[in-house]
Amino acid sequence: MSTFALLFLVTGLALIGALTARVRAVAFRRGSSRRFSSLPSHHATYVALWTLLPALLFLIVWSSVTPGLVTDMVIASPLAHDLPPPGFERGAVLGQARAIAQGQAIAGANPLALRLAPAYAAVQARYDWIATALALVLTLATGAFAYLRVKPDFSARTRIERVVMAGLLAASLIAVLTTLGIVGSLLFESARFFQMVPITEFLFGTHWAPQVIDPAHPGRALGAVPLFWGTFFIGAVIAMVVAIPLGLMSAVYLSQYAEPAVRRWMKPILEILAGVPTVVYGYFAALTVAPAVRDLAVALGFRFASSESALAAGVVMGVMIIPFVSSMADDSIAAVPQSMRDGSLAMGATVSETISRVLIPAALPGVVGGVLLAVSRAIGETMIVVMAASGAATISLNPFQSATTVTKQIVDLLTGEAEFDSPKTLAAFALGLTLFVITLLLNIVALTVVKRYREAYE
Repeated sequence: MSTFALLFLVTGLALIGALTARVRAVAFRRGSSRRFSSLPSHHATYVALWTLLPALLFLIVWSSVTPGLVTDMVIASPLAHDLPPPGFERGAVLGQARAIAQGQAIAGANPLALRLAPAYAAVQARYDWIATALALVLTLATGAFAYLRVKPDFSARTRIERVVMAGLLAASLIAVLTTLGIVGSLLFESARFFQMVPITEFLFGTHWAPQVIDPAHPGRALGAVPLFWGTFFIGAVIAMVVAIPLGLMSAVYLSQYAEPAVRRWMKPILEILAGVPTVVYGYFAALTVAPAVRDLAVALGFRFASSESALAAGVVMGVMIIPFVSSMADDSIAAVPQSMRDGSLAMGATVSETISRVLIPAALPGVVGGVLLAVSRAIGETMIVVMAASGAATISLNPFQSATTVTKQIVDLLTGEAEFDSPKTLAAFALGLTLFVITLLLNIVALTVVKRYREAYE
């Protein structure tokens, strides 16, 4: 039986169980004057959950275990004696056989895969029928167990609430477990990298050339200081020079000068920038901004200006994070009590003086926190620097020269053909761990600044 048909059957049984439980609950409530802890709908839901959820969990576990079992049985069959040794070639043949058994057309399929496909189909069909039988038995058993518990003194509502709470807890743990998994994988692979390359050479080395690594001394070509400099120069200097003034001035205008009708239109339009896909910014940087920056550099006398300059990527990145700075600054300024503004104006200060000497200083912790969060967003940006920045690792203050970033190099390292356990590939995980630590520290500093220096107003 197909998975869809089995799910449809299990859902139907759960619906039948819910209806019968509701009928039973209505029957023992009829003519009784006592106060019940659960409604008939609670009993129906309880039976439906017990009928459906165990079977679904079983099918999820079964679907994750079955492919390996099927492959092992096919390999153990006499038809598989011509399979190549364990490795990429064997995996490719087995993958083709599995795809053919599932009804997919494979052009130029391996003859051995064509011979193994019927065996795959037969073993898979056997396991599908086993899954169908076990799922139906489990569904009927758990449904009957729940139905027999439908009694006047049974608190079905409490059990349902516990299930809902467990589901909410599981949903909330997904983000935590995902973060732990990411950190764990980065730490594990980075530890392998640092067994090959000393951490001091990686963090303080000034030469980055992963294409020409000396096997005897791989750390000499994997000094990441140029990458850290390019990331800082593009994301924390050039981008912030663009984003901070424009974001802060737009927040001041929208919160203090703009008419309500203008603000109602302008603020959503400004925040649209935050919803534009970063690949669109990358195309804009590569096709429009980069040539303009190169022409500007030539006009200023820089003979060897590059289209893949730090300035092009930094300017577009700054435009991208304007909404982050503007939104945080706007919220911080709006949080300042109106009485402070009115008091300043009553003392004879102009609107501009009130903004510069009262509102901005009072909202400064929130503004600084927003800027730090924007910096962490900028240095982790990938698509803009991949499409507009260069792969040349240089240390220079000239914004018209080529520069690269950590995220750009991670993409380059993981899209090559090097072995996974080589220093070149593992360097991507070390770079990812370093970038993770930097952004984490920036977020901690931003939250600390906001919390410590935030003004509390009555």
